[in-house]
Amino acid sequence: MGFVEEGKQAIADNVALPEGYSLEWGGEFENQQRAAARLTLVVSVALALIAFILFLIFRSIKQTLIILSNIPFALTGGLIALWLTGEFISVPASVGFIVLLGIAVLNGVVMMSHFNYLISKGLEISRVVREGALRRLRPVMMTASICALGLVPLLLATGPGSEIQKPLAIVVIGGLISSTLLTLFLLPIIYRRFHRDGAAA
Repeated sequence: MGFVEEGKQAIADNVALPEGYSLEWGGEFENQQRAAARLTLVVSVALALIAFILFLIFRSIKQTLIILSNIPFALTGGLIALWLTGEFISVPASVGFIVLLGIAVLNGVVMMSHFNYLISKGLEISRVVREGALRRLRPVMMTASICALGLVPLLLATGPGSEIQKPLAIVVIGGLISSTLLTLFLLPIIYRRFHRDGAAA
């Protein structure tokens, strides 16, 4: 997209099109635009379905929103990773963001389920978030580390096709780092902020 934007600007500054003429950009740019539009629709539908399923599981709009708050944590890490590596948001990178949605929600469900279990045992909220975060540290770290290590070969790839594999791996690994850290530290704080002692709803 950067090349196309530069081309549009150069034409606008230096070329005067006769009346009745127009320009259209095709090729890979056109394919990217179509794919981006489809991905936008897919992600929107996926988020709506995820939110609906979470509500069915927890029977709480509050807890559903707390779990969904993990998603910006993951997306932030993916965007920062792209910026640090000089990559751009492309279709493979967008697929990486979709992968992050699932992992971020999974980690949130793991934490929230254990918080609710401890609440049902009658523990105070301060003890719930402390013990819940400590007890779920290993499952959350295991999920993130296995996924990240599995993508290292794609991250280090240099042969044909690496231009497709690398952005996906960069986004997922960067997002996993931020999502895991923020899930372990911020999700318990958010849970405590919006729940009174003994109230899980």
